[in-house]
Parts: sequence; C-alpha cells; structure tokens
Amino acid sequence: MGDPISKSKRGKTKRPLVLAAVMLAMFMGAIEATIVSTAMPAIVADLGGFTLYSWVFSAYLLMNAVTVLIYGKLSDLFGRKPILFFGIIVFLIGSILCGFATSMEALIIFRLIQGFGAGAVTPIATTIVGDIYTAEERAKVQGYLASVWGISAVTGPAVGGLLVQYVSWHYVFWINIPLGILSLIALGLFLHENVEKKKHEIDYIGAFLIMVSVSTLMFLLVEGGGRWTWFSWQVLGLIVLFLVTITLFVFHEGRAKEPVMPFEIWKERSIFVANVTSLTTGIMLIGISSFLPTFVQGVMEQTPIVAGFTLTAMSIGWPIASTFSGKMLNSIGYRKTSLIGGAALLIGSFVFVTMNASSGPLWAALGSFIVGIGMGLTSTAFIVSIQSTVSWQQRGIATAANMFMRNLGNTIGAALLGGILNNRLGIFLREHASKSEEPLTVDSATLLLKENEQSNLSESARELLQEGLTQSLHWVYYVVLFFALISLLLISFIPKRKPGSAA
Repeated sequence: MGDPISKSKRGKTKRPLVLAAVMLAMFMGAIEATIVSTAMPAIVADLGGFTLYSWVFSAYLLMNAVTVLIYGKLSDLFGRKPILFFGIIVFLIGSILCGFATSMEALIIFRLIQGFGAGAVTPIATTIVGDIYTAEERAKVQGYLASVWGISAVTGPAVGGLLVQYVSWHYVFWINIPLGILSLIALGLFLHENVEKKKHEIDYIGAFLIMVSVSTLMFLLVEGGGRWTWFSWQVLGLIVLFLVTITLFVFHEGRAKEPVMPFEIWKERSIFVANVTSLTTGIMLIGISSFLPTFVQGVMEQTPIVAGFTLTAMSIGWPIASTFSGKMLNSIGYRKTSLIGGAALLIGSFVFVTMNASSGPLWAALGSFIVGIGMGLTSTAFIVSIQSTVSWQQRGIATAANMFMRNLGNTIGAALLGGILNNRLGIFLREHASKSEEPLTVDSATLLLKENEQSNLSESARELLQEGLTQSLHWVYYVVLFFALISLLLISFIPKRKPGSAA
C-alpha cells in the first residue's frame, strides 16, 4: 500500500488551508499549558484544594503521554483525519467541562478527559504535514509548526492574565472552543485521504500494557520521594508493576501482527538516535523551564514578570531556529544541522552553570535563548529525518514515538531534578543552620518567591536561603549540562544525509 495522499490526491487537498487547520489545532493544545499556569492561583483561590495543585498539570500530561503512541498507531491503520477529529472533539469536551468545574477533584477528572484528546493533536497534526509535503518541503513547514509553540508561550500568559483579571478563570478553558471548531471545519473541507479499507487487528493488549506501564512510571516519579518514601511498600509495588508491564509489553509487541510500537523502526540508526536524544533533551527542557524562574525570583530578587521574560527568550529562540533549520537541512543535511543544535544546547547549559545572583536576568535570558536555538534546530531535524525514513504506514507511530520520548524525558527530568534540588538544599541548610537566627527547611525557600514575605525574613536567613538555593540550582544545572553533553555525543552518531536522500 502506497502513500494514501498521492500526488493526484495532494492536488485535491488544499495544502495551505490544511496547514492552517493543523496549526490551529496545535495552537489550541500548546496554549493550554501556559494559559492554565497563569490562571492556577485564581482557580485554587476559588476551588480550594492547594494540595492537589500539581495534579491539575500531571493529570493532563499523564493522559497525553499514555495515549500518544496509541493514536499514532491508529492513524497509520485508519488514516489521520478520523483520529485527529476524535482527539479534537474529546479535547473540546474536556475543555467545556473544565470551565464548569466546581471542585479541584472535578477539575482533575476533566483535565484527564482533556489530556485524553490532546494525545492525538500534536503527533497527528505533525504527521499530516509529513504526508502532504515532500521531504524537501517538510523542513521548512516543520519550522512553521514549531513557531506555534513560540507564539503560544508568549501569548498564553498574557491572554490568561487578562481573562482572569477582567472576565473569569472559566474562560481560560473555553477560549479553546472556537479554535477547535475552526480547525475541525477546515480539516473536514480541505483534507482528503484515500485510506485502503481492510480489516485490521488492533493491538488492544499492547495498548493496555503501555498505558499501565507509563501511568505507573509517572505516578512513581511524581509521588516517589514526596508523598511516599523511596523504600515504602507503595513505591516498591509501583516499581514491580512497571517492570512487569513494560517487560510484557516488549515481549508482546515482538509477537503482535500490528503492534502499537513496531520495534523494527528503532533499528534504523537515525530514528534510534533521534528518539534517545529527545529523551535527554526532554530532561533538559523541564529542568530549565521549571527552575529558571525560581533562580531569577529567589536568588536575583526579580519580579515574576522578569522571571517569565527570561523563560520566554527560549520560546523566541526555538521558532527562529526551526525556521532557519529548513534551509540548513536542505543545504548541509540532518547531521550537521543537529550538531550545531547540540552545540547550542551545550553552550546554553554552560551559561546557566556560570550564572549567579549578580549575573542579572539578561544573562539568564541569554542562556534560555541559546538553549531555545538548540531545541529548535534538533527537534525540527529529528522530525523531518524520521518522517523521511519511514513509509506512510509507519509515519504516524514513528512521529508519535519521538514525541513520547520527549514527554518521558520531561517526566523523568521533573522528578530527578526536583529531587536533586530538594536534597542539596536540605543538606546545605542543615550544615549551615547555626548561621541563621531562625530555623529553616527546604519549604522556607518559597518565602523567597513572595515579595511581602521575603522582606519579613531576617538578613541572615535571607542570605542563607539565597546561597543555599544558588548552590542547589547549580547542581541542577550541572546535571542539565551533563545531559547536553550526552545529547551532543548521541547526535554525532546520526548518519550523513539530506532530505529526500535515501536512508
């Protein structure tokens, strides 16, 4: 079976309008993260349940992560259009319900529904672009898709702040509805597929096993060392469940007729390197985006707006680099483009390692911008390389697998780097307890992030907390630098070729 969107079919499919619909769908999913973050203080103030704060995000990410592979495979079996339609509709239903939530528990359940739909949006939208454009064109167009994330990162907090201040937090969720409806109409009118009708054997067992194993891993990483100690029966039970289900999944996928994850695609060196590097860059990404504002606010004593600006610099560098990577991929190839991106990740990480209280927010923004350049070059090169390596029948799952690895990296990074921060800060405060006039714990660091409470701290306590936070965050950035070095080493194994050339 060939490409269902053949050259004749491409003529009927109105590519610019389909691209616009795809970008709308991706923007709908991308803005969700930044806009909800801005509204969370207002939501908690209204609904209560501060202890469930992190689960509003974790519930969404959990369902997104566990479904992305399944949607990717289903799109290879039944076509992109019906799967993306289903994902957008479920996402919109979840969004409507989120806006009507009357308790934190209800909001978390509705976020699960939202995440269940979101798992289809980004991978399938990206795959559609791989289908309707040639290998040479993909490099340029993937840059447009990457710009969606940059635009959402800049506009999300602003729109969220305006809605919360002048209307209501409920509209933060409802703003997605017109975007989703417009995307559905455009896809319905202008995207035409000719998928061969045949009976498929859906891998229900594989889908179930991957959902259980990924869910278990995320619970383990989010709750381990926090609510449950690492040697508690709950954590040990989760470890056993994860190991059993992931082993069964690998064993089953080797025997399934139409597996959720065809492991033969990983035998292609460019795909293997791209996926493993996406895991390491995912760890880096969450380390910077989670902890840079803490450094800028807590150590540099800047406002939340300035802290947000330093992070926005990454969202500006990313789409700029993605746009340029299109020309670079066609002129110098995947390997050199990725190596330049890997070098930028290393340089940006080094900027963070050298950062201190007197560096100022512009230094933090510079590191953020350079890392954004690295992310833009590598992520675009990886997607274009993967989509050029596999056939239409495997393009959906191959694209989804790469995004799954980055999601997994985000999850591992959040737990790993958060644990390192808490551990190093705890040790520092215990070792220097005699220098403070008042008892300090790791939780005391939150006082540095609240301007009115920071002024109530004694001079000795404030200086001790800032020094402890500086040293602890440097440990985090040393780990980020380590993963940047690993990423660059992995990239060096990418085969030399250009878009459109044979694997």
